[in-house]
Order: sequence, then C-alpha cells, then structure tokens
Amino acid sequence: MTLTNLISPGQLAPDFELKDINENPVRLSSFRGGKPVVLTFLRGFL
Repeated sequence: MTLTNLISPGQLAPDFELKDINENPVRLSSFRGGKPVVLTFLRGFL
C-alpha cells in the first residue's frame, strides 16, 4: 500500500466482506448509516 491509497478522514472506506467467528459472511457496508465501526486485525490469532 502506498500513501496515495490511504483514505482521508470522513471518506467512506472501501467495502469488503470477511467471515465472522461462526463462518458467516459480514460486509462492512451492512454497518453503514449506524454507529461508527472500529476495525482491528489481529496477527497470529488462533
């Protein structure tokens, strides 16, 4: 990732989908319009 690919404050993050701990797909866009979303990516998580 280069500095030109970073998003600015107030800009919408690109939509993506990941699986939750129960293997259910979750899309970032499904939270749009609600409360703020904080994402944390853990390295080496079981």
